[in-house]
Amino acid sequence: MTGVLAVAGGTASGKSTLAEALSLHHPETIALVHLDDFYVPAEDRMRGVWTVSANGYPVLDWNHPGSIDETAVSDAIDAARLRAGVRVVVVEGLFALTLRSVAARADWRVYVDTPDDVRLARKILRKIEVQRQDPRLSLMNYLSTGRQRHAEYVAPSRAAADLVVDGATPETEMLAAVMPLIGPALAEPARSESPHAQHAPHVPHPPHARAARGVSLPHCLQVGAIAADAGPFAASAI
Repeated sequence: MTGVLAVAGGTASGKSTLAEALSLHHPETIALVHLDDFYVPAEDRMRGVWTVSANGYPVLDWNHPGSIDETAVSDAIDAARLRAGVRVVVVEGLFALTLRSVAARADWRVYVDTPDDVRLARKILRKIEVQRQDPRLSLMNYLSTGRQRHAEYVAPSRAAADLVVDGATPETEMLAAVMPLIGPALAEPARSESPHAQHAPHVPHPPHARAARGVSLPHCLQVGAIAADAGPFAASAI
């Protein structure tokens, strides 16, 4: 049976780094679902939760679970569980322990706990390096909405975790902490795909979602850049 590991934590806590590391170590048996790929389209003002950025532009509130397309998330998890050879589906994101659709499917729950000052520093560095965003704007967004949203929707989910890992520790230590949870499932014989199993169609996700949050690369401190001016939607709340 294919299990589901839900990995939650605050912005820039290291949850994506942990999830990517698990996948790199077990590429044939672990499938990844990034919740950042399932935000509703930023151009659709009728969906999601909206707020006003510190620069005065209306923006999709990336820090609110109501901005996630939960139906698409459910479909993606279910499709990944049907893939031949996959023994564990890792679902990572701010709301991996908050969304009911994920919580109902999770066999193991991990929360990556990282000091707020470390997370904020990592996030600002991402915004500068990936989006070339003014750090002043990042700090203003954090103070206006990001900090409150974390306290309201992310931090409380720590209590639902089976395991809390320190996101300030090296990647190898986080892996060592999580493997005892999912190791037995990975060691099970591979499940052969049923000849009658249908492959779920690819679910298109907004191309801007992970880029706008500055999480398009797997590591906590990212390098490289995307377009410097992505319009008003680039100034998302931290």
